[in-house]
Amino acid sequence: MPRSILVIDPHADFYKQKLQAHFPQLEVKTAHSTAEASPLVPDVEVFAGMPRSYSDDLVREAKRLKWIQVFTTGTDHITSMPSLKPDTLVTSTRGMHGPQMAEMALMLMLALARDLPRMVRNQQSASWDRFQQRRLYGKMVLILGVGIIGEELAVRCKALGMRVIGVSSAPRAVPGFDRLLPRSALLRSAGEADFLVVLVPADPSTDKIVNHALLRAMKPSAYLVNIARGAVCDEQALIAALREKRIAGAGLDVFQVEPLPADNPLWRMQNVIITSHQGGQCDVYNDLVLEVFRKNIECFLEGRVSDMVNLVPH
Repeated sequence: MPRSILVIDPHADFYKQKLQAHFPQLEVKTAHSTAEASPLVPDVEVFAGMPRSYSDDLVREAKRLKWIQVFTTGTDHITSMPSLKPDTLVTSTRGMHGPQMAEMALMLMLALARDLPRMVRNQQSASWDRFQQRRLYGKMVLILGVGIIGEELAVRCKALGMRVIGVSSAPRAVPGFDRLLPRSALLRSAGEADFLVVLVPADPSTDKIVNHALLRAMKPSAYLVNIARGAVCDEQALIAALREKRIAGAGLDVFQVEPLPADNPLWRMQNVIITSHQGGQCDVYNDLVLEVFRKNIECFLEGRVSDMVNLVPH
């Protein structure tokens, strides 16, 4: 029997076409939703798709499952599943999101500093309203989490004339940063920042790392940008800080509950810009995924597991 792959994704047909052309020996099954995937899983050896495409039930039903290729960086939803066997391989597409995530962070920084929402409201009401603008030039950005995305963002911020400080669990020399600090210096450095951009992964050490204490340490003129994970931010503490104007505003792409419920007060705050967890998306996303996935399939078929890209321990 040929190796069987199940791609669960709205663009599953794209992946099937490309993979079948490159690996004719593969059986590539497709599903466009979790519900559609359920009857296809019993004989499948490989799952592929976004983390939320999978449920623990699907993993439990896939008796022959050997490998899960996740189409994004975060894999905590997969690795925390009770039914995931210790010997099931998990790989991510870590490394392909840097440019678009950095652009998203920069877009939110510019939109907050220039008060783009106010401009849009003025256009909608045909109101000629000239108001003072903040510039990024000369401002200090504190990047919490110095990985691939942080490196991409640092270079872009330096190009705009900003001072760039990084806070990392493992400080080291990184291009684009004026200085790298340990996490123990987070509260002190937050008090100097004009922008705090959060890029840390979600793990026990970062759970609600953006909390009352950190928000109190920030300047009233400073902005928070979170494009990491919803779990790293204490949402109630942030809502209180925004209401009390203890910080100037926030740009948020990720939330504790997604989709963000319609009754969440963040939707109606004029000093908040909300995007729908789309920082990693871009017009060539499928092509970038395919590049990683195809290499991993080659390694998998040839038994070179140690050569697979972005193997995730669990």
